[in-house]
Amino acid sequence: MRVGTRLVLATLPMGFTLLLPSAAQAWPWPRPDPGDPFTMSVDDVACGTGRVAVRLHNQSRELVRFALKADSSSVATGSIPARATIVKHVPVRRGSNAEIEAFQVTDKQPEALIDSTLVDNDCPWGHRTGHLPFTGPPADLMAKLATAAGMVVMGGILWWYGSIWPRTHL
Repeated sequence: MRVGTRLVLATLPMGFTLLLPSAAQAWPWPRPDPGDPFTMSVDDVACGTGRVAVRLHNQSRELVRFALKADSSSVATGSIPARATIVKHVPVRRGSNAEIEAFQVTDKQPEALIDSTLVDNDCPWGHRTGHLPFTGPPADLMAKLATAAGMVVMGGILWWYGSIWPRTHL
C-alpha cells in the first residue's frame, strides 16, 4: 500500500467527524444544557479567605430564582435578572471539601437541581505559598560544628597522651 493511500485512510475518520452536522454542533465543549435557566461555574478556593467564588449566569430572558447550597446547608437564595451574572462566595474549611449545589426555585417545584460540583480546599496551612517555615539552622552546619568540636577534643586527647607516653621511669 502506498504512503499516500495510508495517509488518506488515516485522515478519513477525522474528515467525517468534522464534516458531519451532528459532530459539528457538539464541538464547543462544554456546552450548557439548553433546558437550564441558568448555569453555575466555580473558581478555585482563595487561600487567603478560604472562600470559593460561584458564578450564576441567567441564560433566559426572565427573572430566575435560585438556591445555593454547600453540603446540603443553604448558603444563599435570591433571584438572577435576565441575561445577568451574579457571584456568591461560599466558605470551605481548610483541609476539607464541600459539595456546592445550585437549585432553581419555582412555585410549582421547590428545588430543581441545576448543577453540582465538589470543591477541595487544599491550601497550605500556616505559611504563604512558596515560602517554607523556619525549622532551625541547616543540618549540614550542625554536622560541621560537631565534626570541628570532635576534632578539637581528639586533638586535646592526643596532645595529653603524647606528653606522657615516651617518658621512662627511673
